[in-house]
Amino acid sequence: MLEEVVLVDELDQAIGTADKQQAHLEGSLHRAFSLFVFNHSGQLLLQQRAAGKYHSGELWSNTCCGHPRPDEPLSEAVHRRLQEEMGFDCELSKAFDFIYKTHFENSLIEHEFDHVFIGVFDGKPKPDSDEAAGYAWLTLEELSVDISQHPARYTYWLKHILQPLQQYLKDKPLARLQG
Repeated sequence: MLEEVVLVDELDQAIGTADKQQAHLEGSLHRAFSLFVFNHSGQLLLQQRAAGKYHSGELWSNTCCGHPRPDEPLSEAVHRRLQEEMGFDCELSKAFDFIYKTHFENSLIEHEFDHVFIGVFDGKPKPDSDEAAGYAWLTLEELSVDISQHPARYTYWLKHILQPLQQYLKDKPLARLQG
């Protein structure tokens, strides 16, 4: 099945669609999202990307990432993808967005207008093995230390998002996100 992404301008206005693989070959700016789910102890749920992913396989990353389908509201796409990848759903709140671009060793280019969402969940994830090889719960402090000591273990975008995420949570603690 052909998987399409929504092409956007730098203001996140849709300007068309493209085949997902083609968009990543050409480095076309497209809409994406990154989910950060914490437990009530303040630990972040990380996933280790499955080895067969089209890029960044076996690297550790945030809870879930994805792309909304054409004509799929972002608010629905984030819940669909969290259920598909990690086998659960929870309330999610939009935190911030940013644009990034990076080149991978396999000639793919990730150029995304990335919407960052945060949620709280205390259950046990049931990851799809085609998506995630494993998961772990770490505090942001533990994660920051490990990234500084072992940066090659982590996805580019997780390292890029971490500081803005920490600043966002400093201004709006998790307790306020929980209702």
